[in-house]
Amino acid sequence: MTLDIEDLKKRFLKVDFDEQTFSVTAAKLVDYAKTCGEQAPRYTDPTHPDFQAPPTFPSSFSAGRRLPDGFPNLPGLGMDAGKAVSPKKPIRPDTKLTGRSHIHDIYTKSGRSGRMVF
Repeated sequence: MTLDIEDLKKRFLKVDFDEQTFSVTAAKLVDYAKTCGEQAPRYTDPTHPDFQAPPTFPSSFSAGRRLPDGFPNLPGLGMDAGKAVSPKKPIRPDTKLTGRSHIHDIYTKSGRSGRMVF
């Protein structure tokens, strides 16, 4: 299969292709923080005046779709590598969040097994 990487970039880069809504509860934030070994009260105690999600909490969200419609089915294993989540402000309990997915970059690399597309 021959892929035109520049064409893929023109068609698919930085175009939102998935949108999910997430509900955040205090219990969910505390469970996540404690599972990660967090000990700071602002992440583990819902009565703390600055209670909020740990900075890594958004990485626990999952997209509904991994790739946009029309994106070619590439050989090999798909990975959820290089995910970047950018909260705009502290995440508090009883908040609904909206996550949007887009492809940030497409590039190739040569490995022992040949050309790989990322």
